[in-house]
Amino acid sequence: MPDQLMRIGQLATDAGVTTRTVDHYTRLGLLMPADRSGGGYRLYKPSDVDRIALIRELEAHGVSLDDIAAALTAPGTGLPEALNRLTDDLHALQAAADSAAPEAHGLLTAISARVHSLVNLALHIPPDLFLP
Repeated sequence: MPDQLMRIGQLATDAGVTTRTVDHYTRLGLLMPADRSGGGYRLYKPSDVDRIALIRELEAHGVSLDDIAAALTAPGTGLPEALNRLTDDLHALQAAADSAAPEAHGLLTAISARVHSLVNLALHIPPDLFLP
């Protein structure tokens, strides 16, 4: 199994980030080494490349690293329920945007679009990217 794991430098290269980023994500609990090599190097799973891509995409959407860590490490993350609540909120926001004064319509539409893109992103998160 260790031959399938990768050291931090390889993970960083494959994910397109620096080793400092991998260290930072590990300190925040966003990544968890799967094992240690005989020399004490942290070893990561290949799926951590996808996890880093997800973290970076969520960051690009304005989600804080603390919020990402809380969502990805929370036990029993009721993701389907949370997404249903977000979808309901999105519909309410869209209805408010549709009936808003012209000055507020653009802002509410932009917020609605951002929430919609985050919901779509969340729907595509593979379950194995959540930490046990």
